[in-house]
Amino acid sequence: MTCAADTNKSASNTKRRLAPNILSADETRIEAIRNLKNYKPANAQYSRASLDAIDAETVAAQKAEQAAKAAWESARDIMVMKERERHDASLGATDQVAAQYGRSSNEYQSLGLRKKNEARR
Repeated sequence: MTCAADTNKSASNTKRRLAPNILSADETRIEAIRNLKNYKPANAQYSRASLDAIDAETVAAQKAEQAAKAAWESARDIMVMKERERHDASLGATDQVAAQYGRSSNEYQSLGLRKKNEARR
């Protein structure tokens, strides 16, 4: 088990996520502190009420992250579907240009493709 002083080292890198085992140990430790009948810390920052508040804020932040992740994944799925639809439409329209104007036409070439008669050379 790590000493409380060892956990202060993580405060220097506040942008990096804590490992799941550390988060689990924190939850276990806070739950154990809730069960201490005579717990009265000298520093009010670590009172039961403070620990309960930060625990509730952490759970709310985790739920918000999960919701945002689900929304991002949904948006990404829609974006991928729309990109595929646009790609299929682009290919279909290219076939229509080829059918209407021919593969050797300037119109076909204007799509960024090689004319059929130039491709053989």
